Amino acid sequence: MLHINGLTLRVGARVLLQDATAAINKGERVGVVGRNGSGKSTLLKAISGEFPIDGGAISLPRGESIGLLRQHMPEGDESLLQIVLAADRERESLLAEAETCKEPHRIAEIHTRLADIEAHGAPARAARILSGLGFDEEAQARPLSTFSGGWRMRVALAGLLFSRPSLLLLDEPSNHLDLEATLWLEGFLKSYPGTLLLVSHDRRLLNNIAQRIVHFEGTRLVLYSGNYDRFQRTRRERMERQAALQTKQLAQRRHIQAFVDRFRAQANKARQAQSRIKMLERMEPIATMVEESTIGFDFPKPVPLSPPILTLEDCAVGYAPGKPILKDLNLRIDMDDRIALLGANGNGKSTFMRLISSRLKPLEGKLARSSKLKVGYFAQEQAEELDMKSSPLEHLLRLMPMATETKLRSQLGRFGFSGDKADTKVEKLSGGERARLLFALMSREAPQILLLDEPTNHLDVDSRDALIQALNAYEGALILVTHDPHLIELVADRLWIVRDGGVESFEGDLEDYQRLLAEQRREEREERRQEKRGKQAPAEGTQAAPEPRKKDRKAAAEARAAASSLRKKLAGVEARLEKLTKAKEILESRLASPETYDAEPEKLGDLQRQHADIARAIAKTEESWLAAQSELEAAGG
Repeated sequence: MLHINGLTLRVGARVLLQDATAAINKGERVGVVGRNGSGKSTLLKAISGEFPIDGGAISLPRGESIGLLRQHMPEGDESLLQIVLAADRERESLLAEAETCKEPHRIAEIHTRLADIEAHGAPARAARILSGLGFDEEAQARPLSTFSGGWRMRVALAGLLFSRPSLLLLDEPSNHLDLEATLWLEGFLKSYPGTLLLVSHDRRLLNNIAQRIVHFEGTRLVLYSGNYDRFQRTRRERMERQAALQTKQLAQRRHIQAFVDRFRAQANKARQAQSRIKMLERMEPIATMVEESTIGFDFPKPVPLSPPILTLEDCAVGYAPGKPILKDLNLRIDMDDRIALLGANGNGKSTFMRLISSRLKPLEGKLARSSKLKVGYFAQEQAEELDMKSSPLEHLLRLMPMATETKLRSQLGRFGFSGDKADTKVEKLSGGERARLLFALMSREAPQILLLDEPTNHLDVDSRDALIQALNAYEGALILVTHDPHLIELVADRLWIVRDGGVESFEGDLEDYQRLLAEQRREEREERRQEKRGKQAPAEGTQAAPEPRKKDRKAAAEARAAASSLRKKLAGVEARLEKLTKAKEILESRLASPETYDAEPEKLGDLQRQHADIARAIAKTEESWLAAQSELEAAGG
């Protein structure tokens, strides 16, 4: 369907592609990958005709439509539903023509075409797409101008998906989405009927969507079969084969050259030496496939603290007295906790992070924290607070004025700012480099808790993998908000849901959560259908649905769901009890050591208080276990 032949693309004097060639078949879903700045977004713009090409050709069959997700925000005072419906220009044009057309033959053609494109079902389809991207029925009726930039970008994505172009070009579509909307988008794109080119740094999205991968290798495009994981394996195998062939060829060249050097001056061997010289000249050197280097991350090792390092008791938090966003928070955090916060945007995830980081104070209740606790907080909006005219070294010096230059450069080097890079002005850094600078600044004091709010937005796939490795090596607590399911799956071992004004533990994995979201959407659709049916009186002679049987099925399904939830809850309580018991054993071991009593009395008192706190927590958790066990038995589980 899409043919790229001998394509050359330049941005200024920089060559992005030189004589590049690729062919995409009709209906294929293709991931486009490469390092930041390699030219992926420019390629999509060139395909859509929005960026001039410097050589070669890009061709599509006649009549095929192209849709590109643009990064500028839509404007207008129309409702979201109206804006999304207007994205299908053919439907809008036909409907407008149908109102004024007088020619019977043309009127018939219009209505036939409207039926072909299923125009009658368009409002329902637009509403489903908006719902999947996080807009409820009330929001869909609101004017676009009442929404912020990130939500408007969701509307732009909804309009593009609704228009169903033959060739869909998506450039980082999950950047403005939360996890829930990202999971919905993944399901939508899996069944997209047209051809798809997807630029993304979301590894899971590339794995679950892409059937082939286009990789920017130098100034060429190389096509690989399969998803992202298969692409990585295939490329690594190619590199290994290439390296083996190159080693073999170098040995062969050395052997031939040795013969030439030895016998060139001998008359009886001169002809053979000349023959081997020509052989060397004809031997094409095997090109080296260069492994693109990835900047690593290295978080400093924090000083261990006794558990719990932070507790919340009946806490409420918000931005105005008497108006809490979250309330009844009863939680604790230990140094070995790895927690991902789930929940749609607007439910209070960032508010919770600000509470833990002390940027917000509790409106009610008690937040207790270790006196030695240090918290590192990462949020994308912090990049806007950076001084564009200062270097990374100057930024860190302002925060650590008493530190030596060696110590400052060592901390920056942990995140890829070595040598001259530490002295480069921020205005010349890429988005990914600015994100790494924020990591360096927030971890300067070796915090015991890392709070990461969308840490991967400007990182490419390789940098995300490096971040995952660093987080798994980090020895403190982690609380994570992200739309990247791959990051959650590999880093978090506990899931907390932020919803309905509270924060609660989710006793399941990400797949369970995805099923929960799908079930909730089905229930919402069923409720809407029931409401519509309720407004219509049943036609005479029709038989009502067998309500008792439906109620029985619903009750049985609810019972199974309740039993499953209780089993997960019980498993969570058991894991908590095991963790507390281990912490108690460690403290008892320290209290049993004679060296403990030679230390300062204050430290001994701290240990004894911690032991008493853990003993109370164990007793409370055992009560929770008994209650959960009783509930499960009562539910027949």
